[in-house]
Amino acid sequence: MIPFVREFDFAYGRRDQVSPLIQRVVADNPGPFTFTGTGTYVVGRPDKGAKVAVIDPGPADEAHLAALLKAVEGRTVSHVLVTHTHRDHAPLARPFAEVTGAPILAARPPERETHASGALDEDEDADFRPDVVLTDGETIAGDGWTIEVLATPGHASNHLAFALAEERTLFSGDHVMGWSTTVVAPPDGDMRAYLASLDRVIARDFATIWPTHGPPVTEVGPFLAAYREHRLAREAQVLARLAAGDRTIAEMVPALYAAVDRRLWPAASLSVLAHLIKLVSDGVVAASPEPTLAAEFRLV
Repeated sequence: MIPFVREFDFAYGRRDQVSPLIQRVVADNPGPFTFTGTGTYVVGRPDKGAKVAVIDPGPADEAHLAALLKAVEGRTVSHVLVTHTHRDHAPLARPFAEVTGAPILAARPPERETHASGALDEDEDADFRPDVVLTDGETIAGDGWTIEVLATPGHASNHLAFALAEERTLFSGDHVMGWSTTVVAPPDGDMRAYLASLDRVIARDFATIWPTHGPPVTEVGPFLAAYREHRLAREAQVLARLAAGDRTIAEMVPALYAAVDRRLWPAASLSVLAHLIKLVSDGVVAASPEPTLAAEFRLV
């Protein structure tokens, strides 16, 4: 079982000092994919005159924009960083950057559709364009803080995480979340890439992980081990459903996700598809005609 962390002290629009170099402001956009809402992080000293970076400004919301501007008042925003270009992370970056004068830094937006089905809360912000395109391994230095860029594709092909060296911590975006597992939705989401990225994060032995949604993960090693084991167990469950005679994703999801909010079943279907695409690539499963939500699958 994954030791999920779901309880934390917050209030919408309030700036909370959550570590010596990190403040958090939570947007009022709760939902089945965002939990309590998007947590925007301000990295840097809290005193006036300090230069700070802002991570994941969040959804297009005037109240959240006002709260962020108040949170950084008296300080200079040197960088606006975006983990990926889903609508609950990226749309407010441009309005916030225009007021503060800071450049927006992110990976290049994906060139393909984010999801294989109808609109989800995590659809792509099609208008997003960074001022500076980030690549894996780059370092961004600020006023008493150093951030390393980690490419963590899987949830999204352009997903980045940001490691804060001074606190041995990781801003994980949606790659790792304390309250839930992460949606991996083809065609942009990729299960093989996700597992490889997860292994990379595990190897770094971070002290704390700060997801964009929900509270921090502080027991990082056991949590990530359980997170990874869950994915492998889900893959085994998909194979077991095929062995039991299921042939379609629509047949599998009610059995695999019986205990999950039905509102999440469309996203769950996409995660099952991501597992099946990987299994087809592994040569373990065959799809007819090709691995899609509507395809039929069988064990090889």
